[in-house]
Amino acid sequence: MSTSQIDIDTGTDQLLCSIREGVAVITLNRPEARNAMSDQLTPALRRMIKERGDDPSVGALLITGAGTAFCAGGDVKGMGDNSAKKSMTSEERIADLKVRQRLLTGALLAVRKPTIAALPGAAAGAGLAIALACDIRIAAESAFVNAGYARIGLSGDYGIAWLLTRTVGSPIAREMMFSADKVDSARAERIGLFNRVVPDDRLREEAFAYARRLAAGPRVALASMKDNLDEASRILFETALDHEAERLVAAAATEDHREAVRAFVEKRAPRFTGR
Repeated sequence: MSTSQIDIDTGTDQLLCSIREGVAVITLNRPEARNAMSDQLTPALRRMIKERGDDPSVGALLITGAGTAFCAGGDVKGMGDNSAKKSMTSEERIADLKVRQRLLTGALLAVRKPTIAALPGAAAGAGLAIALACDIRIAAESAFVNAGYARIGLSGDYGIAWLLTRTVGSPIAREMMFSADKVDSARAERIGLFNRVVPDDRLREEAFAYARRLAAGPRVALASMKDNLDEASRILFETALDHEAERLVAAAATEDHREAVRAFVEKRAPRFTGR
């Protein structure tokens, strides 16, 4: 597989994107603001999630932050200065936020490829929601998370309560939302919020290696796995059995499955093509 890197124009230097070895690396690039969301970064992030999710050359998405933070969430300093929002009615603001949420964390959940968040540092508020919307979270030892909303008198957005509850359960989600206390990497790993924690200086290398491994996997089967896993908490077991049967038979008809069987017999690593 080629190791060449393709740099993608995101339309702003506040968001970087490149494709290497089947992995789309999306980097929030406002280190001076702890990669807080902005009117330039956030629309570009929405667009990159959708475009790279649909890109047949991409097998996995890796989202990370430049510098020593993942994403500090909304830009609190600018929250009281948005004149456009001030002129909107409550109904207009609700409708606008509904659209923006669906195009960010909603779109990230909808990606049918493995998604990995690599956290070099803090993920707070909506930044934590973005990390939780990914399938896997790999964090540096110095990373921490903070629901954050209670500190600024807000109730939460971008699906934070739903995502936290599904990830760590209702009691811990309530504790995190009500208190807005920091959760360090050791506890975050213990409660299942982080899948793994690695030394700070190893984060980018190990997260990319993991994403590359998933990108090289059987893409049809992985997409169906995501469908099965997404449905697991909301459908009856008998329905889950039926859906798994349908998807497994479809996966069994792929070239990737036939290649995996040949590789097993020949005692070698399979070479998947996504077909």
